[in-house]
Amino acid sequence: MKMTFYGQFVAGEDQEAIKPLIRRNRAFGVGAVLDYSVEEDLSAEEAERQELESCTSAAEKEIGGAEQREKQYRAHPGFGDRRGGVISARTYFYADEAKCDQHMETFLRCIDASSGSSEDGFSAIKLTALGRPQFLLQFSEVLVKWRRFFHQMAAEQGQAGRAALEMRLEAEKLREALANLGIATKAETQRWFTGENLGISGTVDLLDWNSLIDSRTKLSKLLLVPNMQTGQLEPLLSRFTEEEDLQMKRMLQRMDVLAKRATEAGVRLMVDAEQSYFQPAISRLTLEMQRRFNRDRAIIFNTYQCYLKEAYDNVTVDVELSHREGWHFGTKLVRGAYMDQERERAAQIGYEDPINPTYEKTNEMYHRCLDYILEEIKHSRKANVMVASHNEDTVKFTLRRMMELGIHPSEKKVYFGQLLGMCDQITFPLGQAGFPVYKYVPYGPVQEVLPYLSRRAQENRGFMERANRERDLLWREVKRRLLAGTFFSSSH
Repeated sequence: MKMTFYGQFVAGEDQEAIKPLIRRNRAFGVGAVLDYSVEEDLSAEEAERQELESCTSAAEKEIGGAEQREKQYRAHPGFGDRRGGVISARTYFYADEAKCDQHMETFLRCIDASSGSSEDGFSAIKLTALGRPQFLLQFSEVLVKWRRFFHQMAAEQGQAGRAALEMRLEAEKLREALANLGIATKAETQRWFTGENLGISGTVDLLDWNSLIDSRTKLSKLLLVPNMQTGQLEPLLSRFTEEEDLQMKRMLQRMDVLAKRATEAGVRLMVDAEQSYFQPAISRLTLEMQRRFNRDRAIIFNTYQCYLKEAYDNVTVDVELSHREGWHFGTKLVRGAYMDQERERAAQIGYEDPINPTYEKTNEMYHRCLDYILEEIKHSRKANVMVASHNEDTVKFTLRRMMELGIHPSEKKVYFGQLLGMCDQITFPLGQAGFPVYKYVPYGPVQEVLPYLSRRAQENRGFMERANRERDLLWREVKRRLLAGTFFSSSH
């Protein structure tokens, strides 16, 4: 097994066994994003049972309150096994708090392994491994409802259809709306605006709005949302049990432990993206870690899925926040791993498909988001991006834009990433030409990575069928220029 498929896609059984491969790659200028790829080999029935149990609150179980929640942010029978249709991402299911502590310890060992085996390494984590997913669902719904409320008010002020960052609410009209909702009197909102230095220009944008909501309603604790029908501010749930409150706090504590260890070890922490119904909360919690730990350099990296219709708004809002607050923005850009599952869930349950309608639209979104970040790098030198892609056109686009914007590879602001065992014809020429490039390196005992490997085998079959054009003439020309050291010269 180790000489065949395991050896192709998995680096070794433990942090000692992976060192020869990491050293060999490093000799060619290729770094590592370590990913301990062990999964529990659960049956579909057991995965479904665990997911439905862990995504439903005590209050909902007692009084059926889940019916008041939005469809997208509720657990649904038939979609509990989140492994369905997913190939390249490992999946965690919540069993209990002790299991989450075990996952945290595993991630800590992975951070230590990354520190001990390579310079400037990355370590990958998933937030669904660190706590009860019920909290991610609820917090996601809260964040989405507040953002939707902002967009509704913007539409009422004639700004429908604008990009999120271009929307500006008139401060006076916003104060009236908040008073009508019963959130606060106009006198109170005036004090809020003054205290937060908001509305000085007479308008409030989405970032101002987010800071206002954070500071005044303590959403992470109360989970309050605006009810569009009644015009009142209401709790998402009737109550939290003491245990649920502790579970939420423990999840945040585990994230804190990992971020601190990564900072001490000099390892960048890559927070993987997950399903769209978890992702608003995952992104927001990752953003809070970035605000704390990315003051001097980019330690915490968020992940943006460019197959999502809202990807550009998400990227631009977060980049702008980092710019205003002065911390280092770090991101991995991916197309996305859950497309088939997301589409099927939206269609069957009955909510808008969150995915771009075509592959071409996703490519456009990827390049649009990437270009925005590259422009930010040019202007501030405080943004960092990993172009995690096997798509040659995307790599060539990135190289061309780096050249045009004067971003040299030695600045180490733009990284490239590919999976171990795939697309070596992209990875190694980049590494030898001095570009920061990384392999996503899964590792773990043979028996325990079999669930991951079985899905990788399915993907690889299709991948090999599509591989005929991997070394076309244009790509060879890019490599020729890279290896000749002429890509960044004035003659090209």
